[in-house]
Amino acid sequence: MSTFGPLGDEAGFRRSDALLYNLVYCSRAAEGIGDVAVDGIIAAARRNNAAHGITGLLFFGGGLFLQWLEGPRQSVLQLLRTLEADRRHHDIVILSRSEEVRERLFGDWDMELVAPDDIGDVLRDALTTASEEKSAEALRQMLRQLEQA
Repeated sequence: MSTFGPLGDEAGFRRSDALLYNLVYCSRAAEGIGDVAVDGIIAAARRNNAAHGITGLLFFGGGLFLQWLEGPRQSVLQLLRTLEADRRHHDIVILSRSEEVRERLFGDWDMELVAPDDIGDVLRDALTTASEEKSAEALRQMLRQLEQA
């Protein structure tokens, strides 16, 4: 059984020596999801993520979510399974995932809500590198939705 320190790194690892798994995804918000629901998501993430060693950030705007998660591989993958079953969003597209030894980028953020101004740029960048047509089409739909908002 692992023991996690205040930043979620396994006990005995220095912060700079931690093997971190990071995952970035975007998704479309379900009908009726707005700022109040997102505030609830952030509050729940802040309560739960630290216990599992997960940090990150969440963008919400124009009916879209974009989230960066980092932490122990199994914890992030378990959270992804939970997110995939969450009816508050759909059309999840994984933009990137990697595992490497590095410092946390968001070490002080159990989960931080960030202004949505940059979602469009991130989605356009992801579209240029999307290798699966299903992912590319989902990204195009998200961009259209963002432009209509």
